[in-house]
Amino acid sequence: MAAAADFASLRTGTAAGRWVLLTTVLGSTMVLLDSTVVNVALRRIGDDLDTDLAALQWTVNAYMLALAGLILLGGALGDRFGRRKVFVIGVVWFAAASLLCGLAANAEVLIAARALQGVGGALLTPGSLALIQASFHPDDRAAAVGLWSGLGGVGAAVGPFLGGWLVDGPGWRWVFLLNVPLAALCVPVALRHVPESRDEQAHGRFDIPGAVLGALALAFLTYALIAAPDSGASAVVVGSAVAGVVATAAFLYVERHSREPMMPLSVFASRQFSAVNLVTLCVYGAFGGFFFLSALQLQVVTGYSALAAGTALLPTTILMLFFSARSGAIGQRIGPRLPLTVGPLLCAAGMLLMMRAGPGASYWLDVLPAVLVLGLGMVTLVAPLTATVLASVDQSRAGLASGINNAAARAAGLIAVAALPLLVGMSPEAYRSAAEFNSAFRLAMPLCAGLLAAGALIAWLTVRNPAPEKGEREPCHPECHTHCVLDAPPLESGGSTDASRSEGGARGASSSEGRASGASSSEGGERGAAPGGASTGGGTDQR
Repeated sequence: MAAAADFASLRTGTAAGRWVLLTTVLGSTMVLLDSTVVNVALRRIGDDLDTDLAALQWTVNAYMLALAGLILLGGALGDRFGRRKVFVIGVVWFAAASLLCGLAANAEVLIAARALQGVGGALLTPGSLALIQASFHPDDRAAAVGLWSGLGGVGAAVGPFLGGWLVDGPGWRWVFLLNVPLAALCVPVALRHVPESRDEQAHGRFDIPGAVLGALALAFLTYALIAAPDSGASAVVVGSAVAGVVATAAFLYVERHSREPMMPLSVFASRQFSAVNLVTLCVYGAFGGFFFLSALQLQVVTGYSALAAGTALLPTTILMLFFSARSGAIGQRIGPRLPLTVGPLLCAAGMLLMMRAGPGASYWLDVLPAVLVLGLGMVTLVAPLTATVLASVDQSRAGLASGINNAAARAAGLIAVAALPLLVGMSPEAYRSAAEFNSAFRLAMPLCAGLLAAGALIAWLTVRNPAPEKGEREPCHPECHTHCVLDAPPLESGGSTDASRSEGGARGASSSEGRASGASSSEGGERGAAPGGASTGGGTDQR
């Protein structure tokens, strides 16, 4: 079994290095596949379990709720108790929840299992790149991250096609059951070949009250939005909305007064950081609503099979996979203001074009142009957005900033999936009627486009290009170069520790979600940022 003595010494060309890469790719692929294939399976899930639109919304949101609410703790747990240990627990947890999803006899069991999947994802997601940073020699780390990201990008690109094939073939349950053999391969490889590592300087308390209050706030607000179309302004709906607002206020109070907050509010003192997060909320809210509704639109209204619907949306992922690096380089040269303005407007145009995807629509004339314009907008937007998040705070807080930005994106998608059907008047049975769903979809796309236009306006008015000396910062680390996940920005890390490898102090702190830049200082010191801003990372105060 791999030992801690192997810490930060592996090379990409060795067998040991390849085993670590295989482990991290398998783990991240489980989450990437799940994020891309579930929307394609929703219609079949609804038909098979004889459930309404609200249950389909919860099928997506139960997972996102747990993930968004708990993911800021994931890297901190790995740093404290061992990155490999928490990663393996996350893989096993995710696979067990996936098995429960695949065996679910009714919507209630499926939704509960999806929430458990989100908990596993919150443990698993931070660990993948944290293991790479902690295991590979600094000279090979960037290459290892690049290989991980490229292979993961291919997995995400294959996801919609694979998901559609599974839904049309063996059935929607295999969308979830597929995770079980992946975990069965990943876990023994991790235990045997991946060295354990932890942050020996980790100390302090976990912000459990903050995590609980944040999750409760999202849960109450989501419930109110999803239940409102069926229950109206009932006491339960109104009470849930009020409870969500109260929980949000309590969360902000706890984060402001906690000694070790999960989301220290002081980071928002940067006007640029606050502005970019407002853009993120607008952009990823629109993306979440679009991908939820468009997969159903193509099947319910246009008449596509699950395989055809998944394949139809594939160009967005492929464009992200191949052109994110070029977009990051352009954004570095011209500054973020123009890409963060033009990108959302291109995405808005793509969503408006998607309104042509009605009954009898041609893929080549109606669907593909919309998907290509949307994909070009995402390529223009995502890498500069991530670079701006990193550049807007001190380098020692870059990991914290990226984690908050990623969680904000997931929360925005969660709220959008809950709110859009309410705003456009979708009935609980809308997805069973092509005419009704098409009418609601044609109302929803302008709302998503309007949200993107608002994000573009915020970017134009508030985002500023950095001073020339700051413009030299690398816009994206390797994981951003081949980023193609559509529900959240790529994760990054930054900062440096005060220990060098020659002193035996290579402390490999992970970012707020374990994402590591893989860079090292001229003295060989390793770069990282503490998870979630807690005092558990790298022995430095990230707040």
